[in-house]
Amino acid sequence: MDQNFFKRMDCELTGWADPVARLRQAIEKDEFTLYCQPILSLNQAGGYPMGEVLVRMREEEKALLPPGDFLPVFEHYRMMPQLDRWVVRNTLKRLAAGSRIAAFTVNLSSQTLADVEFLRFVGGQLGMYKVPAERLMFELDESDVLLYPERATQFANAFRSLGVRLLVDGFGRRAVSFSVIQALGVAFIKVDGGITRKVLATEVARNKMNAVLRVGEALNFSVVAECVEDQDVLLRLKALGVGYAQGFGIYQPHPIDKVAGTPAS
Repeated sequence: MDQNFFKRMDCELTGWADPVARLRQAIEKDEFTLYCQPILSLNQAGGYPMGEVLVRMREEEKALLPPGDFLPVFEHYRMMPQLDRWVVRNTLKRLAAGSRIAAFTVNLSSQTLADVEFLRFVGGQLGMYKVPAERLMFELDESDVLLYPERATQFANAFRSLGVRLLVDGFGRRAVSFSVIQALGVAFIKVDGGITRKVLATEVARNKMNAVLRVGEALNFSVVAECVEDQDVLLRLKALGVGYAQGFGIYQPHPIDKVAGTPAS
């Protein structure tokens, strides 16, 4: 099928007469809003040392569009690197203005993993905003890491040299494999919610979580349990020795300015 077919389908789904032009306009005119979901530390100090950055698109009549309404269109037209740049730039701008959250994680698409100019862009933005590299983390989805292992490893090596930390999201969604994680040298992994939600109910889930924790000690990465929705699960995760937790039962996503604010005096 040709591009015109896909464009007609996108027009029907989104109501945009020209999806590509609409996406370019949104980037050029800053028609996005950053949200943040803080990540809780489960150690004695507690608090929210980092947060995941999320993006919403502003539409006049529809208010804020969730990612599922516009990211597939960005992906189809291979415009995700442009959107990822917008998110990185505005995340660093937020950090430069002051933040109660010490570090932010930014989700990157598989298209951006292959963008040879992205490293130079990020280095330039860090220098321009004078933000220490360790305050920015990139979140790679496990499926992308497994599908493009060489690309992911090259990306990881380049950004570790810059001082930017990496995190793999959705770990354990498929068969658990630590070889790729070892090659990437990540600072954090997020255990998939399918495991987290079952740690109270099944021995299999607890064994998987314990295996991740043991390998984390050996490979020097920290573990984040995602999709935590109630306090009983949170208490069990803490008892197992999980270092960090994230989910709607802890802190729902809010506009990044509301979450980060300014540093406490």
